[in-house]
This record gives sequence, structure tokens and C-alpha cells, in this order.
Amino acid sequence: MSPDLTRLTLAQALDGLARGDFSSREITRAFIDAIEAANPALNAYVLPTPERALAMADASDARRRGGSPRPLEGAPIGVKDLYCTEGVRTTACSRILDGFVPPYESTVTANLWRDGAVMLGKLNMDEFAMGSSNETSCFGPPVNPWHSSGSNRDLTAGGSSGGSASAVAANLCLAATASDTGGSIRQPAAFVGKVGIKPTYGRASRWGMVAFASSLDQAGPITHDVTDAALMLRSMCGHDARDSTSLDLPVPDFAAAIGRGVKGLRVGVPREYRVDGMPAEIDALWERGISWLRAAGAEIVDVSLPHTRYALPTYYIIAPAEASSNLARYDGMRYGLREAGRDLNDTYSRTRAAGFGKEVQRRIIIGAYVLSAGYYDAYYLRAQKVRSRIAEDFRQAWERCDVLLTPSTPSSAFALGDETRAKDPVQMYLNDVFTVTANLAGLPGISVPAALDGQGLPLGLQLIGRALDEETVIAAAAELERAAGFAATPDRWW
Repeated sequence: MSPDLTRLTLAQALDGLARGDFSSREITRAFIDAIEAANPALNAYVLPTPERALAMADASDARRRGGSPRPLEGAPIGVKDLYCTEGVRTTACSRILDGFVPPYESTVTANLWRDGAVMLGKLNMDEFAMGSSNETSCFGPPVNPWHSSGSNRDLTAGGSSGGSASAVAANLCLAATASDTGGSIRQPAAFVGKVGIKPTYGRASRWGMVAFASSLDQAGPITHDVTDAALMLRSMCGHDARDSTSLDLPVPDFAAAIGRGVKGLRVGVPREYRVDGMPAEIDALWERGISWLRAAGAEIVDVSLPHTRYALPTYYIIAPAEASSNLARYDGMRYGLREAGRDLNDTYSRTRAAGFGKEVQRRIIIGAYVLSAGYYDAYYLRAQKVRSRIAEDFRQAWERCDVLLTPSTPSSAFALGDETRAKDPVQMYLNDVFTVTANLAGLPGISVPAALDGQGLPLGLQLIGRALDEETVIAAAAELERAAGFAATPDRWW
């Protein structure tokens, strides 16, 4: 089949399938061939599932011939290895889940299969979603399809959803599921020049997602454009009684907001996001984004989020604390890796030492420390109080504006194996400086590709909206997308 099929957006592919220009089997076969050719270089997929994909594609073709197509009928997508998939290995890219094959399906992926999507395979990620560069995966890092101008050095595709970002950017799927605990959808999307959206906390069920930090984790997609993000988000979201944090609310037609425009919209520019050492080209892009929205009829409003400076330390207390609790279940007894020991406690210790990577071990230890007697009040309880203040900052900001505009990341994609970040974990954590606040407050956020930097690498702009107001975020994102006119693609080297 022509490789041109792999260059379609999700919306274009659905239109072509509806017209009968090609079948789901044909486009699925094109993606399978593309994965086989590119994955040895990019390492985006940790488990391609070609046989399952073709079987699902054939079922979709039969359903379409029967006259009852569903919203995503026959569309091939990739699935982050965080989502449990019935009968298909799910490891969260950790040795401790080696060989685990779930007997159940996550709600998000079940919703996608219900709507007719086709699974191409499981995508690479940071181990248990802990990372900003996808270098903690037990399968090795995925590689960004982009290269800096004049360099062949491999770059990060971002984290933790680096495999999802790499696969979409390299045209190895129409769209991909991802997850966002502190920016793990928006940062990778920005690094590869694609769109990534995190909905309001509770919009999408967490049931069947391997847990990192339960009060922060949220599902979402990485896609080619804002329209595709809206299409994926509608299928992924919905109430689920099995998730106590799932919101029992109807799911809007997010795509209907795309043509709404921003005339009369109040766009807030938070002064605290102008951080020390921010590259001049990111600040200049932010100013261009402000000008684009103003020219489209939006009112630009200066706002203050005074507790932003505490967001990163707050996040890196709360997230490890929840991780240490969630990951206590992995003991080698019922599934996954087991290292034999002298007795039960020794088996536990050996299994966890061998099964968890260094970054996961670091966060478990930090989390156990801040939850321990004598330190709980000083660290965890105080962090929760600051989190409440951060959420209150947003509530006050919404009195003056409808959506916030910020940069997505403090830099473009950096090299894999970057020594500065490898030696100092805090330097890696700083990649989340613009994104963690939305997770702490449970708000929707989207990254939209807007320009190339001086090295020829993508940069993104972020919009954050009120809780449950994804439609305004999407409307503003569509206007940014139109104004930026970002159409750059990486030169094929893989």
C-alpha cells in the first residue's frame, strides 16, 4: 500500500475510510510496514501487535460494509504501555512487570475499541511514567524523529509519553494514547511538533491504567492536530463507576468547539511563568502567541499566580508519596518478576531491587520518607496545603480571564544521555516547570506546535483552562494552530 496513507491525519483517514478510498486493512497494513521499517531506529513501539491489528481492521471493514460505522471505525492507533490491554503484555516499561499479560482491558482503551479504533501495538514510556526524557524505560529510550540542524545526535522525544510522541511524529500511527501526571502529554508533544491534550482530572477513567500518582494521573492523546485531539478525547473520556474519581458528566462534542474562534475571549498571561534563564526565543514565541490571539479578537489580560514558584517542589513531594504507596503492591508474588530469596522478606527485597530502575527507586524512597512518622506534617501535609493555594490562584485568575497562555516547555528537545540532566535529577525535573500546575489543580491543558527554534527543533505553546472547560481550551488552541500555520516535519533519516 502507498506510504502516503501513513501521512494522513486521523480526521483525513476517517474521511477516506468513509468514502471508500481505502479500507481499514489497507491503512493498517501501511502502518504495520512503516513500523517494521522505522522501529529498529526509533524504538517507539515496545510490542507491535500486527496480527491483532489486522484482525481488528477486518472486523471494522465488515462493520462499515454493514452500514453501521462507529466514530473511529478502522483508525489504527498506538497505545502507551501504561494501559492494560486484555491478552496483550503490559509492563509500564518496568522489569518488575516482565511478562504480565492483563486479563482485563483498561476503560480508556475499551472505549476506543468500542468506537472502532484499531490497536497497532504498545508504545514506549518512562518506567511507571516517571521521567521527562523517556530514558528510564527498561526497553531503552525512544528516539525523537527530529534532529538539530547539522547534527545527527539522537534527541529525546520527551517523557513520560515519549513513545507516543515519537510514533505520531514519525507517522507510525494516526494518533496515540498517552498519560499526563506532571506534563507527560504536553511536553513530549511539544518536543516533536505535535498536539497533546490533558483533560480535566476525572474526565477520563484511570481504571486499568498502571498507577503512578493517583491524584495527578490523567489520560489523554497525542495527535497530529487539534481536530484529531478533539476526536480522540471524545472517545477516551466518559464516566466509569469503577473509578471513584471519574466524573459522572456527559462528554461534550469537543470537535464542535474548533470553529468557535476567540473573539471576546479573555486570555490571561501569568507573569510568574517568565522564569529566570528562559531562552529568548521561547519568550519571543510567547509574545507571538499573544499577538496571534489578540489579532483574532481576544482580550489579553495580565494575571498573577503567586504560588507558581512552589509548584515543582510541591509536585515532587506529592507525586513520589503517592508512587511509594501505589508501587508497594509489586512484590513478585502474583505476577511479573520474582527474584528468589532466603525467605519472604528477602524475596521482596531482591525482587524490588532488581525490578525497579534507579529513578523509580529514588522516587519510592523520597515518597516513603515524606510519609514517614515525624516528616509527614513537615513535607506531605504542607505540600497538600500549598497545592490548595495553587488551585486557589487559578480560581482567582478565572475571575479575570477564560484561559491562560504559556510556553509548553523551557527548551526544545535535548540530547539523549545529556550529562547535566543525568548527573542532577533536579535539572531533569525542571522540564515540568510550565506543566505541573495544571495537574496539581486538576485543570485541562493543551500544547500546540507553534514554531521552530534556532536549531530547527519544534517549540510549543500551552493553554490551560477552567475545570471541565476543554471546549474553550480547544477553541483557543485551534486559533493558535491556524495563526501559527506550523507544518514542518522532520527530515526522514530512520
